[in-house]
Amino acid sequence: MSQRPAPLAGITVVTLEQAVSAPMCTRALADFGARVIKIENPAGGDFARHYDDVVHGQAAHFVWVNRGKESVALDLKTAAGLEILHRLLERADVLVSNLAPGATARLGLAPEEVADRYPDLVALEIDGFGRSGPLSHKRAYDLLVQAEAGVCAVTGTAGQPAKPGPPVADVTTGLYAALAIVTALYRRDTARGSLKPAGASIGLSLFDTMAEMMGYHLTYARHAGIDQEPLGMSSPAVAPYGAYPTADGQTVVLGTTNDREWQRLATTILQRDDLAADPRFHTNPGRTRHRAALDDAITAWCIRHDLADIQRIADDAGIGNARYNRPSEVLDHPQLTERDRWRDIDTPAGPIPSLLPPAVIADYDPPMGPVPALGAETDRLLTEIGCAATDIDELRRAGVIGGPTRIGMST
Repeated sequence: MSQRPAPLAGITVVTLEQAVSAPMCTRALADFGARVIKIENPAGGDFARHYDDVVHGQAAHFVWVNRGKESVALDLKTAAGLEILHRLLERADVLVSNLAPGATARLGLAPEEVADRYPDLVALEIDGFGRSGPLSHKRAYDLLVQAEAGVCAVTGTAGQPAKPGPPVADVTTGLYAALAIVTALYRRDTARGSLKPAGASIGLSLFDTMAEMMGYHLTYARHAGIDQEPLGMSSPAVAPYGAYPTADGQTVVLGTTNDREWQRLATTILQRDDLAADPRFHTNPGRTRHRAALDDAITAWCIRHDLADIQRIADDAGIGNARYNRPSEVLDHPQLTERDRWRDIDTPAGPIPSLLPPAVIADYDPPMGPVPALGAETDRLLTEIGCAATDIDELRRAGVIGGPTRIGMST
């Protein structure tokens, strides 16, 4: 069977990115075949490179979201550095950025300026709180935005709010950004030949993304007039739904999402016809009001059975269930290993395992390109845009460009 061309083959993305949100966006684009040119400060590069050194001297965050990119170490505070950036943009289809508030404007790369100079370019800027409003000037990190948008208040348990473990503000914003870019590219390609510019200027904020993710909780608060308490491993929307201890010292997660499932759980699994007939539990609103009584009954049953038996019985009854796993237990999860979801990718410190992107496209194998060393492709990219070797040497002596570097060292 022949391999299909990459969905984004021929698309070039230039990115001024750091941390997670924009790198997640551009990694998704790279996974679909786009060429991603990552512009980094010669003095250390993307600061996520230095969060930790657990991956053979490299940071776990960085290697996670930066595979398949080309790093160019370029000082954008110099006129020569900016001139090189613009030469790259002349050849690009997309510009992505998530710099500090006001940084792109200081570089002459504010959305309106980019739109005027490159009318066919899709330019997307990720910020914390949007381009206007009372908080637009503030720095915004994943935790700060989650707290501001109410996410932490509905996570954890009552009196002990918590941040979700994964950086959900960064990740979801990055994925929304990739979706917006692909949409804009589609519109551009279908509009070419018209008299109007075919590019796009897109603003996307972490706060707006988290407000969208809070849609259920915000809708409930608006119409019920109350803030729902966080329920740990459970959900305020449905019951029973939670984590329960088993006889062999493990934890099973069981859930029902409708009345029919509840009846099956009560009669087939718990063998409690009395609970199935109890009018308090006939509907989901009733079950959520009397959640504690249901949790007590399920706990009493689960602690008499081993995890494997519970899951077999639940599967046979058509009741959703899962094993509570720690990250180290997911590494060798059979659902990943038996489906061959891990691939080795190259990094400056040697190959490491990396998960394939979630989308499985028939007849297309994601490139799973290497994680770049800081400035590794600087000379090659400058040669590509017409710089002579002597010019590149002069730019390096002047500190305009840097790289490549060894692990743990900056240019």
